[in-house]
Amino acid sequence: MPVLRKIVVQNFRNIELQELDFSAKLNCITGGNGEGKTNLLDAIWYLSMTKSAFTADRLNIRYGASSFAISGTYELPSGLSTRIAIQAGGEKRIRRDDKPYSRLSEHIGLLPVVMVSPSDVTMVSESGDERRRFANSVISQMDREYLDAVQQYTRFLSQRNSLLRSGSPDEGLMDVLDEKMSPLAERIVAGRDSFARGIAPLVKDFYERISGGKEAVEVHYRSQLQKGTFKDLMAENRQRDLALGYTFAGVQRDDFAFEMNGHAIRNCGSQGQQKSFLVALKFAQYGIMKERSGVAPILLLDDLFDKLDMGRVQNLLQTVAGEDFGQIFLSDSNKLRVNSIVDSITEDRSYFEAAGGVFTRL
Repeated sequence: MPVLRKIVVQNFRNIELQELDFSAKLNCITGGNGEGKTNLLDAIWYLSMTKSAFTADRLNIRYGASSFAISGTYELPSGLSTRIAIQAGGEKRIRRDDKPYSRLSEHIGLLPVVMVSPSDVTMVSESGDERRRFANSVISQMDREYLDAVQQYTRFLSQRNSLLRSGSPDEGLMDVLDEKMSPLAERIVAGRDSFARGIAPLVKDFYERISGGKEAVEVHYRSQLQKGTFKDLMAENRQRDLALGYTFAGVQRDDFAFEMNGHAIRNCGSQGQQKSFLVALKFAQYGIMKERSGVAPILLLDDLFDKLDMGRVQNLLQTVAGEDFGQIFLSDSNKLRVNSIVDSITEDRSYFEAAGGVFTRL
């Protein structure tokens, strides 16, 4: 498993300059709201995914600065050490051991990561965009060909939509684009279908353990391409596309159904049930990534215990303690609660307190 031993963060949100060393097992960050706990976890996420989990780069630059920089020193499963350095603000630059990547996508998957965050609720409450973004993020860390297919499909889709918006598109050129997009769409559908089939039983199992078996949950993948080929779908919708001025059908409209007891969880689940489902989903993500890659991802748990009753918290802690998790970063606003919880899980832990973007080791 990759282990983040040291991080240096400069001008990232409210963090002016911070250098921290971490435990290989469990790291706890406490402090009030707005003090920087989530910002530190997002900086760790950034080192793995080359982007923020929450906002665009321009919004991550500390007020008064022109750029931000993050670097991390990792121990890899091979036993070797590597240093990742990222600078953003204008042109983004990422280096591994002082050597630049030719493409950012070459880095994805080296440092697998899973984050549980309060913002995950958008996957339940909002449109399919959030669920597709989640699936793409997970699958891309395990499957480089899938990531390439999504990137190429997105570029061709943008070109196709530009043609449709022109008012008098060259339909011969649209046929060429459809031909190029077809195998990419099929590759994306295959990746998403495999992902959904693999993660669904894990979500069900984790949810039962967190909830004590009170409800049953399911995950289903839905795509227009499950009923026909991409070329047929484009042909059927060509006139509609011309009228609308954009591509109506395709994998950009895929979705994942989250259900509890046979109903959409967004309609029937309480806040605690939705939070339990989302935690189960992320733990299932962790499990499938670890199984397929053979490497335990870094686990980021931001404000994990919010909206959960003590019974579910206890079940969740037993799950964390009982699983073979790798390095964990846990944030919470309640120092006494997190200390008592963590002390019962492991002796290999470090505590940090956040205040105004400054982190003090306790």
